Amino acid sequence: MHKPRARDLGLPFPGQTGPFNAITDVAGVTVGFATLTDPSRDMRTGVTAIRPRNDVGVPVPVWAGHYALNGNGEMTGTHWIDDAGYMIGPVCITNTHGVGAVHHGVTRWMIEHYAEFFRQDHGWAMPVVAETYDGVLNDINALHVTPDDAIAALLTAKSGHVGEGSCGGGNGMIAYQFKAGTGTSSRVFEIGGRRYTMGCLVQANHGRRSDFQVLGTPVGQLMPEGVFERGLPQREMGSIIVVLITDAPLSGLSLRQVAKRAALGIGRGGTPGGNSSGDIFLALSVANPGPMPQRAAAVLTKTEINGELIDPLYLAAVQAVEEAVVNAIVAGEDVATFKPAGQIVPGIDTKRLAALF
Repeated sequence: MHKPRARDLGLPFPGQTGPFNAITDVAGVTVGFATLTDPSRDMRTGVTAIRPRNDVGVPVPVWAGHYALNGNGEMTGTHWIDDAGYMIGPVCITNTHGVGAVHHGVTRWMIEHYAEFFRQDHGWAMPVVAETYDGVLNDINALHVTPDDAIAALLTAKSGHVGEGSCGGGNGMIAYQFKAGTGTSSRVFEIGGRRYTMGCLVQANHGRRSDFQVLGTPVGQLMPEGVFERGLPQREMGSIIVVLITDAPLSGLSLRQVAKRAALGIGRGGTPGGNSSGDIFLALSVANPGPMPQRAAAVLTKTEINGELIDPLYLAAVQAVEEAVVNAIVAGEDVATFKPAGQIVPGIDTKRLAALF
C-alpha cells in the first residue's frame, strides 16, 4: 500500500512544488531503481539511477557543480566536475562497497548507449557514482551489488512519480535512527519573470534521533521510542547524498554555490554533519544543451542567471532538500537489523508525526 508523503500528513512545508513533487518535475529527468532484497542472504541494498538528459548516441553535457560538507564518503567523477564544470551520462547511488561494481556497470552502459561517440571519438566515461553505508541492515561485505544491477536501474529510469524509502540504493539506509533511504521533492520559482524548477533526490542515511527536527519541531525528542544503541557506535554514523537538478541556466561555478545550499537543507533536519558522516552534494543544470566540447566551436555562447538575482533559486534548493529528507523518513517501515542482529530499525509513526502539526 502506498504510504502518505510528508505533505499528505499535513506537514506545512513552504514553497510551491511541481506536479510530482519530485526530481522528475524537471523536464527530461528520469529515475530508475534496482532494489535487492533477500532476507535469506542478508541482502537489503540496491542502485538508484538518475538520468539528467534523454540523450543517446552522443552525450550532451550537463553543467555541474559539487560540494562536500563532510568527506567520509565517495562520489566519483567530481575532480573533473570541479575543473570542467560539466559532466556526461547518469548519476548512480548505491552502498559503500558497491561503488566499483556500479561504476563498471555504468561505464558499460555508457559505451553502449553512446556508441557513436565512443566509436568515432576518443571517448571516455567518467561516471558519477555515490554511496552511503548500509551495513546495519545489509551484509555489505557480501558485495551483493553487481554491474548488471546498475544497468538494470538505468534501463528502468522513467519520468513521473519516484519511489521513496526502501527503493534502489536507499533500501538499506537509516536516517535519524528511523528507516529511511530515498527521498525526493521539487520547487517551482521565478527569476526575472520566468518560471524554473528545482528538483532534488536524496539518499538519506544520517543523523541521530535526538537531533531530528521537522520544520523547527524537535520530533526526535518527542518521538524517542525504538532507538537501539547496543552494538552501534555512540555517534552519528552514516551519510547523505543530495542530487539537485534545475532547468535554470547556470554555470559550473554557480552550481557549486547551489550544491553548498544542500548543507542548509539537511541542517534544517538537525544534523550537525558528524565526523563519520559523508555529506556530499551534486548540483546540475540541464539548460544550455550543446555539443561535447571537442565537437564545439572555439567560442561558446551560453545564458546564465545573474548571481545578484539568484536567491530564489537558493531558497528552492534548501526547501527541496529539507522536504526530500522527511519524505525519505516518512516512507520507512520497520526492518530487522543484520549487524548487530536481533534489533529493529523502526519506520516513523506517521500518525504521531502528523499529530505534532
